[in-house]
Amino acid sequence: MHEMSLCQNIMEIIDQQKKKHEIHEVTDIWLEIGALSCVEQSAVEFCFEIMRKDTVAENCQLHFIHLPAIAWCWQCQKEVEIEAYQDCCPHCHSACLQRRSGTEFRVKEIAVK
Repeated sequence: MHEMSLCQNIMEIIDQQKKKHEIHEVTDIWLEIGALSCVEQSAVEFCFEIMRKDTVAENCQLHFIHLPAIAWCWQCQKEVEIEAYQDCCPHCHSACLQRRSGTEFRVKEIAVK
């Protein structure tokens, strides 16, 4: 379960920001998750709940921003939205796609007190 290591990274970011800005409580975190990231939201929620105990993020709420996967179709010269790596162009059905986004997983914003 790589979501555990992702949550460890989130906690490290929180700790860095706590030291840098004298944060007493993290109330909310917004996470961007790309459609092709292979990150399970429920697993992130489960792991984060365990890791936030006895930290400044103990009462923190997670918010998820789901990002679509975008690819460039070389055949019809259009930017298209896809749902999986093996998808074809929804317009011309070409398999000649260059993925441009969709693998992201990042902390977008942190709300603190």
